Amino acid sequence: MMTAVLHVCMTCKAGQPVSEGEVAPGAQLYAALTAGPAPLGVEVRPVECLSACDHGCNIALTQAGGWSYVYGRLGLGDVPEILRGAAAYATSPDGIVPWRERPVVFRKQSIARIPPLFAQPETAK
Repeated sequence: MMTAVLHVCMTCKAGQPVSEGEVAPGAQLYAALTAGPAPLGVEVRPVECLSACDHGCNIALTQAGGWSYVYGRLGLGDVPEILRGAAAYATSPDGIVPWRERPVVFRKQSIARIPPLFAQPETAK
């Protein structure tokens, strides 16, 4: 089993004003994602900002040697699908989960796909 990290933007305001003393939507999402045990092979980590503020709430999935992803426009109702998608991602050796096995929120709300740090160059076809 690979080890994946699910990064959750704690500062995401989801495009809404957040009054002083209120918990930001990103922090609420993090709390919901960590309310129970994480899927096998997944570590959930808080981060300050994913620089995708127009697309909040945002998460990122990373693993050593694999493709990374940033997903946005997520909310508390997406928690089960986020955890299901993170579990599938953790079992993939290269970070690429087959299209039909990805949760709908991962298929439709992807902001970026980032190649592995030491990926071999792809040839143009």
